Amino acid sequence: MSAISAASPLRLPESPATIVTGQMSKTTDFGFERVPPEEKARRVRGVFESVAAKYDLMNDLMSAGLHRAWKRFAVETSGVRRGSAVLDVAGGTADLTRLFADRVGPSGRVILTDITAAMLAAGRDRMLDEGRLVPAVQCNAEALPFPARSFDCVCIGFGLRNVTRKDFALAEMRRVLRPGGVALILEFSKVAEPFRAAYDWYSFNVLPRLGKLVADDEASYRYLAESIRMHPDQAALKEMMENAGFERVEWFDLMAGIVALHRGYVL
Repeated sequence: MSAISAASPLRLPESPATIVTGQMSKTTDFGFERVPPEEKARRVRGVFESVAAKYDLMNDLMSAGLHRAWKRFAVETSGVRRGSAVLDVAGGTADLTRLFADRVGPSGRVILTDITAAMLAAGRDRMLDEGRLVPAVQCNAEALPFPARSFDCVCIGFGLRNVTRKDFALAEMRRVLRPGGVALILEFSKVAEPFRAAYDWYSFNVLPRLGKLVADDEASYRYLAESIRMHPDQAALKEMMENAGFERVEWFDLMAGIVALHRGYVL
């Protein structure tokens, strides 16, 4: 039996609406647009299918390589140790998967997941090229195909803002965690006021042009900038995690809040 697997995306529970600020709505955000929930999922997959080949290079260019330090910080903050079981949700090209695999060692287990086949294939192939056999499962964060209480740590890095029903994803993260397990959410967040104007200029002027130059895809990187602005800020995400049943929820601001790491536990 191969250690590398790929399952078809799960069929999600049918719902005509998504939750927006505590109320039911028949539309959700795709960047600054309002679209039906099913259309957002389709368009998000399209974005990442388009950028998969240049994803790692663009991350290095956009963050001047700092995304690697942010991910290392997340892993070091997790408390994961040898023998732990870790689920990397929306893990894409496997940056976090690789770091967690080093940390849990051969006695541990890390599973890479993503909703987009092209991103998952890139991460799987990267691990294989390094001689690492890590299960890779194509699935939606809103309906994880794993039994309850399966993992010591569930992490989603720069993926939650792309999820249509974030409350579903948080509930699923909690469901698959064992008692004492930790959830980590690494995501772009609300930058401190003194830096906001400069950050907005960079996001809406430099990022799309860089995307066009390097990845021949200006629209996807404009969506990136817009999706960051639509994502819940630090306090709002903390409240969402608490509503999903996580305890001792806290966050760590990185780069003046450009990125935040949220951490919560199942007790």
